[in-house]
Amino acid sequence: MKLAIDGMGGDHAPKAIVEGVLLALEDFPNIEVQLYGHQQQLQPFLKEHDRLTVIHCEEVVEGEDDPARAVRRKKDSSMAKMLEAVEEGRADACLSAGNTGALMAGGLFKIGRIEGVSRPALATTLPTIDGKGFLMLDLGANSDAKPENIVQYAIMGNIYAQKVRGIEKPRVGLLNIGTEEKKGNELTKAVFGQLKETDLNFIGNVEARDLLNNVADVVVTDGFTGNMVLKSIEGTAGAIMSMLKDAFMASSKTKISALLMKNELKNLKGKLDYSEHGGAALFGLQAPVVKAHGSSNARAIYSAIRQASIMVEHDVVDVIKTTISPN
Repeated sequence: MKLAIDGMGGDHAPKAIVEGVLLALEDFPNIEVQLYGHQQQLQPFLKEHDRLTVIHCEEVVEGEDDPARAVRRKKDSSMAKMLEAVEEGRADACLSAGNTGALMAGGLFKIGRIEGVSRPALATTLPTIDGKGFLMLDLGANSDAKPENIVQYAIMGNIYAQKVRGIEKPRVGLLNIGTEEKKGNELTKAVFGQLKETDLNFIGNVEARDLLNNVADVVVTDGFTGNMVLKSIEGTAGAIMSMLKDAFMASSKTKISALLMKNELKNLKGKLDYSEHGGAALFGLQAPVVKAHGSSNARAIYSAIRQASIMVEHDVVDVIKTTISPN
């Protein structure tokens, strides 16, 4: 399979992107990578590889660029050329750690929605205490949503959980302010009723406080709420690790304790590390589009590449098309 990757997107590009690509090429013999970016900036980190092709691009979509205009106006940017490769069938999937809004706008404009999908959703796997993780969507592709949009998110998330995460009958939960059926606003009440009528393994409402306890395999909500929950989880995880570090460095006694607990602390950090779970996939498009975290290191890029390759390998997009398409 052929993957198109934006070599210039993200806080640590191009170094982290190139290093992640090289790691992935070593571990995944079934992938070929088309790396888009400025040749001179990429060159210091590159190594020759028979499954790696570098495509020179003069422009870069910056984080502060207007999403709606960036990809259209910067036609020679690494992001635009990457999306163009998928649009024209020269690549099976694409990945960027760059401007999220521009990637979503470019994905819609160049690759297009699956027929029958009203609004694409941004989804990612978040960590749980037991290490299994759960898929959550929408995480910000659409701030507003109608009940039918969220029901489609649940259907697409269910397919991903089955095909990519290997869960035979995923538990699908609706994020709400309580577990009772009548809880929530008009949107969540309407979604609850519609999800009950589907063939999904719908377990009802789930609360934000229970998300990390593996209460569900797929959790759906509108993009406004989902984005706030995502950032709350990321911020809380970072704060906990920072407080633990301060506590263990407070005295000689606690430093010895930290040394004795080194492996346990490393495992805890691993459970909370987004880089092990890949990126956020934009569900509902005609091909897999993966958004890696803006602060991705090489390991996070590696995981996002693994995620994109698995989506291609298991025909996730085609299954969504078959399930949702009116024809």
